[in-house]
Amino acid sequence: MNSALAAADITQTALSGTPDVTLWNLFWQAHVVVKLVMLGLVAASVWCWAIIFDKTILYGRSRRAMNRFEQAFWSGQSLEELYRSLATRPNQNMAALFVAAMREWKRSLESQGRSFMGLQARIEKVMDVTIQREVERLESKLLVLATVGSSGPFIGLFGTVWGIMTAFQSIAASKNTSLAAVAPGISEALFATAMGLVAAIPAVIAYNKFNAEVAKQQARLEGFADEFSAILSRQIDERLAA
Repeated sequence: MNSALAAADITQTALSGTPDVTLWNLFWQAHVVVKLVMLGLVAASVWCWAIIFDKTILYGRSRRAMNRFEQAFWSGQSLEELYRSLATRPNQNMAALFVAAMREWKRSLESQGRSFMGLQARIEKVMDVTIQREVERLESKLLVLATVGSSGPFIGLFGTVWGIMTAFQSIAASKNTSLAAVAPGISEALFATAMGLVAAIPAVIAYNKFNAEVAKQQARLEGFADEFSAILSRQIDERLAA
């Protein structure tokens, strides 16, 4: 009976000496290297979320702009009128593709020789370059998401390993191997891994989703380029026949 009471007293004493395990305490009591790792992961996570919100708005705006342009392009409006309405302002997506092709078309018409030889190839080249620029604009900053998603867990693991090394050094110095002495240091170390996962998981999910969205919009641009190239090719053939 006395031994049971003594064991209960020891357990109660150990529990009463256990520090308050909160996120702030885990961070504040961690080694300076682990703190730097955690701060870096927090900054990376905030950066990733800013990119996620920015890209979500950008892709939604881009889809709506392409829908509006396709509606105007296939509405029966003349290409000259549509070109004049778009040529005087900055354009993106399909509008930029259309303006670039029409500008090359008009340059050939306005030249003295009215050379149509190679015009089809020049127009296709101009549209390919424009598509490449648009895709680069859509893909900008996605590399940050990929980098954080792939390296975040490893950075957090580095903080965990460093924290565990520091915890074991403290245990060896104090010569106290009880669970109450070991648990806080291990918790601080594992918190770094948790921070790495918190930063990496949304980045990976967003990167995969945005990559698929870029591929869809690129396919729409390439499809419109093929259709518009066919329209201009017919007009070139008609002018050559005349």
